[in-house]
Amino acid sequence: MITYWHNPRCSKSRAGLALFEEKGVTPELRLYLQDSPSLEELQAAQAALGLPVIEMMRSGEKIFKELGLHKESPEADLLAAMVDHPILIERPLAIKGNKAVIGRPTEALSALL
Repeated sequence: MITYWHNPRCSKSRAGLALFEEKGVTPELRLYLQDSPSLEELQAAQAALGLPVIEMMRSGEKIFKELGLHKESPEADLLAAMVDHPILIERPLAIKGNKAVIGRPTEALSALL
């Protein structure tokens, strides 16, 4: 089962969902802006991505700067910010078992199929 952290207002997120659907896959949708991931879920997603925390963040969001965050901020601070402000989580994000992919570009999601 693929869990898909989805923002229906995001064109990339909608494109990723369409890719799954055209491949006959129905992911479990997680509307992460309404159902914010816990710290533990974010840590598991980061481990599954195999990326530094900053690479799973939308650092161009206004709140990122308002919080005084930067690319060298401690990972604990970045994770806490994503818990409190899920808009900072890069989207879309798909998780299958212990592997995860950020759907930018959309075709990257194919790695989970």
